[in-house]
Amino acid sequence: MHELRSILPYFRPYRRAMAAGLVCVVLANAFHILGPWLMKLAIDGLGDPEVTRARIATYAGLIVAVAFAGGAFRYGMRELLNGVSRRVEADLLNDFFRHLLRLDATFYGSTRTGDLMSRATNDTLAVRMAAGPAIMYTVNTIASFTFALAFMVWISPRLTLWAMLPMIALPPLVLFFGRIIHRRFEEIQEQFSSLSTFVQENLTGVRLIRAYTQEDEQRRHFDTYNADYRTRNMRLVLTAGAFHPLLMLIAGTAAVLVTGLGALEVMAGRMTVGDFVAFGFYLTLLVWPMIALGWVVNLYQRAAASMGRLNGIFRTEPAVGTPAAPRELTDARGAIEFRNVTFRYPGTRRPVLDDVTFAVTGGSNVAIVGPTGAGKSTLVSLLVRLYDPTRGEILLDGIPLTDIDPSELRRRIGMVPQDAFLFSDTISANIGLGVEGPADEAVRRSAEVAQLREQIEDFPNAWETMLGERGINLSGGQKQRATLARALARDPLIVVLDDALSAVDTHTEAAILADLRGITASRTTFIISHRVSAVMGADEILVLDGGRIVQRGTHPELIAAGGTYARLLERQLLEEDLEVELNAATPDEARRGGPAPLRSAPG
Repeated sequence: MHELRSILPYFRPYRRAMAAGLVCVVLANAFHILGPWLMKLAIDGLGDPEVTRARIATYAGLIVAVAFAGGAFRYGMRELLNGVSRRVEADLLNDFFRHLLRLDATFYGSTRTGDLMSRATNDTLAVRMAAGPAIMYTVNTIASFTFALAFMVWISPRLTLWAMLPMIALPPLVLFFGRIIHRRFEEIQEQFSSLSTFVQENLTGVRLIRAYTQEDEQRRHFDTYNADYRTRNMRLVLTAGAFHPLLMLIAGTAAVLVTGLGALEVMAGRMTVGDFVAFGFYLTLLVWPMIALGWVVNLYQRAAASMGRLNGIFRTEPAVGTPAAPRELTDARGAIEFRNVTFRYPGTRRPVLDDVTFAVTGGSNVAIVGPTGAGKSTLVSLLVRLYDPTRGEILLDGIPLTDIDPSELRRRIGMVPQDAFLFSDTISANIGLGVEGPADEAVRRSAEVAQLREQIEDFPNAWETMLGERGINLSGGQKQRATLARALARDPLIVVLDDALSAVDTHTEAAILADLRGITASRTTFIISHRVSAVMGADEILVLDGGRIVQRGTHPELIAAGGTYARLLERQLLEEDLEVELNAATPDEARRGGPAPLRSAPG
């Protein structure tokens, strides 16, 4: 239950509404408790020889007035306290989302999306139920129990003692079932996270599932997840189902004692009939607090389990931190230097980059090439501080990246990753993401450089065309060009293209690169590509192999030197020749592998 303490600061902005709501709870119970007392007076008054209709009508009117006042305060307590719980839930969710935005690639590489969605929905809902209804019914239970018990003692201390005797079993019962509920609700939330992850992955990859005809297989997997989720819920239902009847058994035992002993008290003349009826009403009022107590314990245990899961995320700090006193980037030129940089991914032993050292001046056009798995994408990921080096340091204009605020650094970099991601929003909003000030002109200009403007303006809604999830209604090449335009629209100091034109045809690629050379002349540009046409014009080419820089130089220098770069070039030329030959071949020739032997590539 100690996990719930972390929710207390969220009540501070609403403490007045919270206090007013709790006062309403007490007043609602105070008026509610007067009803049986007025009933007692009315019943005892019927035995008075001088009773009049006016007197009985007065009692009836008072009972109605008290019920009306109690109902008004009960409405007020629900409106105020449930309203506060909704605001607390919204604030908690805002903080949770903001914290998620702070966390880095290391966290997201080890955490499932469905698990985070479960925490943001089911867990925040469980906390809200504790922040509002549980608090309301806790105070309501205490007030109702206290008022009812006071009137019962006033009517008959002896009968009250007998009525409270079965209540001795209540505390151990609540503690026992509370522990079980807590544990079983945690199990439910964990399974719900797995279920959410499975659904999210299947919806994202639905086209792949259909392509491989895996609908039935995935349905069977879902049935298994869902059955486990149902089983865990039924175990909790079984626990709650046993808890409440036991509470009612305690209340029923008390009622039996009161009925029998109270009747004897009336027969002995120690209680009036009105006292007996009122005492019975007050005992009934004690039954609801007992039932509510079980429900409240259930809510608190669920909330504690959920808040523990949320706190597990809140306690996670980003591996890429913000320096205490960040240095400002004044008169930035875009000079980049890697000094003995080694990097291995968290939880692995093999370094992806090993003692990488190089420096480029501001405004340089640098290409990075190498075989698959050489560490090319990892290198540019370190540049934008998705990760920090395991050893060594990276500098921008002589300032270590760890001394720069990550947000300030990333504002200076236009990153186009391999995976072209687009939001379910308009094309204009996607390309203008992160642009400060009026974005229309920057969006159109960058789309023109990316050779996408004409296609966008041919769409029925042009720039206001809504994209589906992850830009599903665009082709692969269009998505890549849209993400390129998005990076350029920010007018970055450094442009990073991580195999960003792989889905674009060679003619369009040439046009894009020609326009890029014009706008990146004053910017530092890093290009990762498997196409020679994209890198041969670079000021310098870095060749990575096995996480190390094995060659560096211009295209002619590297061709003359032979080695890894020349072999990569030769392999690419052979692949291009094969593609051309197969495209030109007849279907019968294509099945045989092409018509004629391929030409040898220049060394």
